[in-house]
Amino acid sequence: MDSFIQLDNFVKIMPYTQLFKQGLLVTVLLSLFTVAIGFCIALVLALMRLSNVRPLRFLGIDQDGHQREEGVMAWISRFNPLDFIATAYVEILRSTPVLVQIFIIYYGVFGLVKLPSFQMFGFIKFDRFFPGVVALGMNSGAYLCEIIRSGIQSIDGGQTEAARSLGLSQAQNLRYIILPQALKNILPAIANEFVVIIKESAITYTIGVQDIMSAVNAVKGATFVIIEPLLVATAIYFCLCFPTSKIIAYFERRMSRGDKR
Repeated sequence: MDSFIQLDNFVKIMPYTQLFKQGLLVTVLLSLFTVAIGFCIALVLALMRLSNVRPLRFLGIDQDGHQREEGVMAWISRFNPLDFIATAYVEILRSTPVLVQIFIIYYGVFGLVKLPSFQMFGFIKFDRFFPGVVALGMNSGAYLCEIIRSGIQSIDGGQTEAARSLGLSQAQNLRYIILPQALKNILPAIANEFVVIIKESAITYTIGVQDIMSAVNAVKGATFVIIEPLLVATAIYFCLCFPTSKIIAYFERRMSRGDKR
């Protein structure tokens, strides 16, 4: 196997151009579905973390009807199970490797579930692609959760008071007033997460997803050439990520100018 760059090796890998094209499509689809799933998960997690559900709040009232400030009973009365579950989810997934999460989802969860074994677009194996999307989406949701939560908290609380004075419910206030403004503020961060996912999706080739790195592996096995396929993969990732990041930066500047007017 060659360990240095040779121009002749690029000629050897030319017949496998279709593999890289297919890998490019799979990578883009992985990233799009991952961000969509991650956003839905993150929105639910963010709302759970911002909730004020305290089913045991009655334990914080003493016999005289006063609010307990200290002690075990006061701590239990402030316990929010939704916030606890969401926080645990975020901390666990942000503190463990993506590769481990993908293996757990693929072998541990979907190893027990029989997925249909059809091919999307004629070459994407659904039973490999779907677990990869789920694993990456769950991981992305843990990171997007904090972005969405900070975006919601950045909205002036006076707008909530105004919505209540107009008779809007909490759900209506969130849907029509808070979320539209919060999404505008966090849109650049969500778009940047899309760029991150493009690069992180390379890890899914370990479970047989036919992405760009899977094409590199196939070419290496067929031609015993490794450096040149890796350079091609690097160029493809660069062509995906660099223009996308510049477009995001452009729209971010446009949006910031609109806020200053």
